[in-house]
Amino acid sequence: MTDTISPRAIGTPMPRLEGRAKVTGAAPYAFEQPVDNPTYLHPLQAAVVRGRVTSIDTSAAEALAGVLAVLTHKNAPKLARTNDAELAVLQSADVYFRGQFIGGVVAETSEIARHAAGLVRVEYDEQAHDTQMRADSDNVYEPDKVNPTFPADTDEGDVDAALASAAATVDQTYTTPMEHNNPMEPHTTVARWDNSAGDGETRLLLYDSTQGVHSVRTTLAPIFGLDPERVRVVAPHVGGAFGSKGRPHAHNVLAVLAAQLTSGRPVKLALTRQQMFCLAGHRTPTIQRVRLGSGPDGHLTAIAHDVVEHTSRIKEFAEQTAVMTRMMYAAPNRRTSHRLAALDVPVPSWMRAPGETPGSFGLEVAMDELAVDLDLDPIALRVRNDPETDPESGKPWSSRHLVECLRDGARRFGWEQRSRPAGGRRKGDWLVGFGVASATYPAYGGPGSAARIGYDDRGRYTVRIGAVDLGTGAWTVLTQIAADALDCPVEDVALEIGDTDLPKATVAGGSSGTTAWGSTIVAAARAFRDQHGDQPAPGAEVQAEMPAHPDKEKFAVHSFGAQFAEARVHVDTGEIRVPRMLGVFSVGRVINPRTARSQFIGGMTMGLSMALHERSVLDHQTGHVVNHDFAEYHIAAHADVGDVDAVWLDEEDPHANPMGSKGIGEIGIVGAAAAVANATYNATGVRIRDLPITPDKFLG
Repeated sequence: MTDTISPRAIGTPMPRLEGRAKVTGAAPYAFEQPVDNPTYLHPLQAAVVRGRVTSIDTSAAEALAGVLAVLTHKNAPKLARTNDAELAVLQSADVYFRGQFIGGVVAETSEIARHAAGLVRVEYDEQAHDTQMRADSDNVYEPDKVNPTFPADTDEGDVDAALASAAATVDQTYTTPMEHNNPMEPHTTVARWDNSAGDGETRLLLYDSTQGVHSVRTTLAPIFGLDPERVRVVAPHVGGAFGSKGRPHAHNVLAVLAAQLTSGRPVKLALTRQQMFCLAGHRTPTIQRVRLGSGPDGHLTAIAHDVVEHTSRIKEFAEQTAVMTRMMYAAPNRRTSHRLAALDVPVPSWMRAPGETPGSFGLEVAMDELAVDLDLDPIALRVRNDPETDPESGKPWSSRHLVECLRDGARRFGWEQRSRPAGGRRKGDWLVGFGVASATYPAYGGPGSAARIGYDDRGRYTVRIGAVDLGTGAWTVLTQIAADALDCPVEDVALEIGDTDLPKATVAGGSSGTTAWGSTIVAAARAFRDQHGDQPAPGAEVQAEMPAHPDKEKFAVHSFGAQFAEARVHVDTGEIRVPRMLGVFSVGRVINPRTARSQFIGGMTMGLSMALHERSVLDHQTGHVVNHDFAEYHIAAHADVGDVDAVWLDEEDPHANPMGSKGIGEIGIVGAAAAVANATYNATGVRIRDLPITPDKFLG
């Protein structure tokens, strides 16, 4: 059992420490960092899907007043490492997807740079391309692993025989579309090469909008042949990320290349909203075949979940779409598989709860279909198949309270008013239905972080760790954790984060930040007290790394939740409204109820957006995402939902970490789209298996 700390600050709804600075504009984001004499970079992008640049005329751009340099594959500095094709920017004339960088203009203002970029004339040798994913395509293959390190396939028991003999079966295909992260702060970076130290060494400074300053340094340093200690990355505030800023992308490399041509002047680059649709990652589309078999009593005898996704031809990313199915419900016969179609598309990447988000749509809608076939309450079906131990690993759960979430949510939501059969409730011109879905997310947060704690002559503790706050509340919750670990008032803790000059920290992703960084801070606080006692002398300081997790190999550690939605569908137009959503979550001890509720509701809102709107429309002739802005890439608005509420069980998980907490950033989106889809079925009797759910699908 993990030795948990006694809560005092933990559990209080403390306001965000950086909140005032953000709302008054005093908190600088990457592009706003004050630098002397900056220059501005505007990218040149490929206008073909696949081919080769045969001619690039930059003369008109170079003649424009205020233009400092035009960067192309002909004059770009050579990179020391090009094994990552996404980051091998301007190292050849080859084009692998539409929108790929083929150059950039550096100028005195962003307006001049953009104007000059439009003056560059490019000719191509265009080649045949393929951007369309099909389950039966001849370029579909089995990856070695799926994100992050799961096996692509699993097979236990005899699924086919169990399905053949099952009293009830579901065998359906569910699809989710290509989707794009759209944080309010776009992907931005400011790059400056510095030779001012006088030691003959060149140093690189980056102000970057990133989920991990240390991961940016670790990735970029070898690309430019630099010792990591000669690269400094700074990101004190980030305006949203949702996975898209979890890894460096090509724009980071382009900015650093451009900065090598400006004689030490900083280069500022901010991707436009349109550019982000091909340069900052996306959620892959999925084709999911889900098969369920059960006895007449609803006990599952077989689960099979087979997924086809796309990846870029130049760099593999395999989303773990079927992994949730491996552990969610009890069944003696289980099979999952992942297959990838390698296409001429930009590189997919992380998007909030990768894998669990699309996978929960397929699995949880299939569970709803099975409940209908068996004439069982969907909650009763899930409760009946709740496993006593992890079906995948056989380990005991550190804590699993999904049943409690389902039952508490049913009570709060008024589940007894649900229409049986489907389509039986009507209010005026609106058909009314209720839907439910389960949610889960693994409790990530491993070693790799360090924290340094010092004490000053004012009686304050300074806690330093190179973590990043994406807007999730890390500034605040880490301060609360430090205060309780040091057994001092919150006011006596000064936190410093967001800089590679601080001790290393793992990336903010996979709902792992609070576990990884908080556990590290607790370890440093305990080491500090061990060495310096309760009355330290000014100047006392200790640094410690996150210790090994004593229970990691003993227990299966996951967060769980139940998603509820009420949907109304207009009988004449098919218009969809969601008056209510409720999420009930089991996530261990909640560090800060105020920021936690914000995270849950934010995730649920993204799930609503996924259910009703989000779809990146890829034109397969041009390889272009045609709805590449907020005018046409629709996201949820206030009119789409009346009330969103999130609550959680009062608990702690002593096996998860010293705080007794588990991750909350991802789980809010998991299952939310399925709950909405199941609610629209309950309202109308029309089963929608392809996202997004749009009015036309009810009018056929």
